[in-house]
Amino acid sequence: MTTFIIIRGNSGSGKTTLAQALHDQCDNSFLISQDIVRRQMLQVDDHAGNLAINLMAELIEFGRLHVDIVILEGILRQDVYQEMLQSALKKFDVVIPVYYDLTLPETINRHRTKKFVSFTESDVAKWYRKKDYLGLSNGIIFNQTTTLKQAIAVIMQRINHQ
Repeated sequence: MTTFIIIRGNSGSGKTTLAQALHDQCDNSFLISQDIVRRQMLQVDDHAGNLAINLMAELIEFGRLHVDIVILEGILRQDVYQEMLQSALKKFDVVIPVYYDLTLPETINRHRTKKFVSFTESDVAKWYRKKDYLGLSNGIIFNQTTTLKQAIAVIMQRINHQ
């Protein structure tokens, strides 16, 4: 039985840090980063029908067949990725959807703390999507008061009580 963890939210919200921490803590896990697939591997823009959607779906399926925990992290805009995500969700017995629901000022503040960035604060503001939920009833929503340690604890509790 493979667990599927989806970590979504705006740029700079803490998705990648949380995903990497979970990957480090969970044996036999597979981490898929939207930025790695879309921006680095394929170098495509984030729009409906981009090549990264199909590749991420294939990677998710590979993980489902070969590991205990698949972790997918990224902005994963609802208007671009919802169809692929809904299709993938149906294949897993255990799904843990996570969304970082941060205000735009907090998102920009967190962007300022990044060591290496290839985009500006105005880019972050342009990309910002308020409450870009997938509409899943069992989702975990973190806000700006949630620490990394708290986020890890909440998700690990879900993993351990499946």
